[in-house]
Amino acid sequence: MIIQIYEIKNPAEGKSVVDLGVDQIGIGEINYAQANAISQEIAGKAQTSLLSLSYNIDEIRDIVKSVKFDILHLGAHPDKMFPQHIFKLKDEFPGLKITQVIPVIDDYSIEIAKRYDGVVDFLLLDSFRFSDSKLGATGETHDWNISRKIVQSVKVPVILAGGLGPENVADAIRQVHPAGVNSKTRTDTADGTAKDLEKVRQFVAAVKSV
Repeated sequence: MIIQIYEIKNPAEGKSVVDLGVDQIGIGEINYAQANAISQEIAGKAQTSLLSLSYNIDEIRDIVKSVKFDILHLGAHPDKMFPQHIFKLKDEFPGLKITQVIPVIDDYSIEIAKRYDGVVDFLLLDSFRFSDSKLGATGETHDWNISRKIVQSVKVPVILAGGLGPENVADAIRQVHPAGVNSKTRTDTADGTAKDLEKVRQFVAAVKSV
């Protein structure tokens, strides 16, 4: 079970989270020097997943060239980031691993997920509010029944996100059977400026208890 924690702000925080047993750390849209410093700190210990909310291929290309990371996490809505865009990136950067976010809204989300099966290396299923301009980081769960159907419908590994914390991640795993789980909001400090390391520790323990 892959344990993924977002968003890491600095190298020390990255090291602390990895020392607690996290497999993949998520780096948000920070400057290239900070991102590279985080990646260097945890190299050989865990993987880095670098988030890009852009749907501009030129901008994404610049990120790939400028930052050292293990997995590119494309956070743009699927109606702006199509499989053909991803094929272009994979052709230009052989060996590039990519995660595509899938908003879990209704059964149509299953059809969207299928479009990326065999195209990307991971799917990340996240919650979505129509009032928001971006996907994820809502702190809210979604319909896990739909997520389970997506897991059953694709061959690519699926990471479940969306309002997961120490108190509910075990239930989510039992219901959805994903390849991995992601936590951001519910393992943040109260003010959202850093990770709450005790919550991260509890999250890892809950995942490993299943």
